[in-house]
Amino acid sequence: MLRASLGLSLLPVLLATTATAQGGAASAQGDAGAAWWRHVEILAADDMEGRGTGTPGYDRAADYVIAQFRRIGLKPGGIDGFKQPVAFVEQIVQSDRSSASLIGAQGETPLAVPGDLIFSGGGGPVPESIDAPMVFAGYGLHLPDAGYDDFAGLDVRGKIVVVISGGPSALSGALKSHARSERATWLASQGALGLISLVTPKQVEIPWNRRVNLAGAPALYFADAALRETQEPFLGAQLDPAKSALLFAGSGQDFAKIADAADASAPIKGFALTQRFKAQVAAQRRDVASSNIVAVLPGSDPRLKSEYVVLSAHLDGYGIGTSVNGDGIYNGALDNASGVASLIEIAKALKAGKEKPKRSILFAIVTAEEKGLLGARYFAKRPTVPQQAIVADLNFDMALPIFPLKAVTPIGYDQSSLGKDAEAVSAQMGLPIWPDPFPDRNVFIRSDQYAFIREGIPALFFKYGFKAGTPEAEVEKAWRANIYHSPSDDPKQPVMPAETAKLNAYVTAVALRVANSPRRPAWNDDSFFKRFAK
Repeated sequence: MLRASLGLSLLPVLLATTATAQGGAASAQGDAGAAWWRHVEILAADDMEGRGTGTPGYDRAADYVIAQFRRIGLKPGGIDGFKQPVAFVEQIVQSDRSSASLIGAQGETPLAVPGDLIFSGGGGPVPESIDAPMVFAGYGLHLPDAGYDDFAGLDVRGKIVVVISGGPSALSGALKSHARSERATWLASQGALGLISLVTPKQVEIPWNRRVNLAGAPALYFADAALRETQEPFLGAQLDPAKSALLFAGSGQDFAKIADAADASAPIKGFALTQRFKAQVAAQRRDVASSNIVAVLPGSDPRLKSEYVVLSAHLDGYGIGTSVNGDGIYNGALDNASGVASLIEIAKALKAGKEKPKRSILFAIVTAEEKGLLGARYFAKRPTVPQQAIVADLNFDMALPIFPLKAVTPIGYDQSSLGKDAEAVSAQMGLPIWPDPFPDRNVFIRSDQYAFIREGIPALFFKYGFKAGTPEAEVEKAWRANIYHSPSDDPKQPVMPAETAKLNAYVTAVALRVANSPRRPAWNDDSFFKRFAK
């Protein structure tokens, strides 16, 4: 029933249309797609138990990936064979022992946890109690080097900062995403005590009841305090979009007008809120270990083989969680067994191909992406090869084979010379590059390539291309609303494997082009992220 709503009813039509158009000429792609899908079915089977970080299910999935890399003939690239162990602390916010309220002239307004407010358990230890004034900081984007700062003139010390989704259209989606990713660290350094994030009703991606279902999922942060986002306890929370107006009571400001401005990417000024935020946050913690899986296909050139092109994808999922329609296994088929399966097939193609990569290809199957890109961040900061030897990262995550592959969207293609490599392959394969249709979704920072960008390494993140306002956009929106991060993301959902075989071939060609170029990839002169290069 879920798949028939909000546009998923279009999927069978798209499937049938593509099958008719492909005909017998697609048999090779069909075989390649079937091989890819078999990996997905194994990695997303119920006995993998959703591949939660630090669980036996994840370890079983990792063993499968290692066995595939051995069969292909790749070399171990980890610390312990193919493995790079990472130490975490698991933190579970106990909603039944936590509370929150707003204190103002009208008295105390309780907020149900997690019904109205969800506390984040990632980043670092949560504070046990908070009683602080609040300040609204508009979009909450701190980009003074780009001439924009929502925090200019605002006093955030000792306060809970409230921000709203979106941002000015004059800033690129990549810049806005970067600022959102970094703001908790920056706010903590300025003495702020926490951050409450609001989403306008029109910008909701996952319905609130689905977010509530995920509220009890374990969060992680690094056991090594030096790697954490904040050194002191810092509160992170999200508020039900239907309850956002409560924060503005007594301020003389209308949240509906603020939301309309955010939807229009119009300027929004910050101001002090008149209420205090009070909360008690209970959490339980334990040490957890999990491993990245690292394999190497050595390069063929005596000089260039000491440099590496990384291909990355995350293996972890949400594990076992709140049951939906009697199913509590969050199988993570398209997010992201599909990406791992693609890297297995790409490794097979590169190993068997006549054209050999001159640079070495390093396959990084990372853990804890769903917990904040933690496995990728660990690898990018402490790689198993010299960091300076990594020339690029090409990332697979949740490429959705739910409509025909007519175009590609390599997130980040406008930031470095990798974009020219992608354009050259697009011209050869007849797959044009289309820009991200929804840049305010923060896609730029929501997958593992961003961990490499933060370390100054050019990167691309490959997605199916589509445009806003099309049937494909409607199908994609429905998939996110109904299947994304739910037990329905399983091997029983309708997919188009042959289309992903085409995308795998595309990325294989891009990887070869980058690996065989005489020059290392470089940031574009006008890229904001060039400043991170080392």
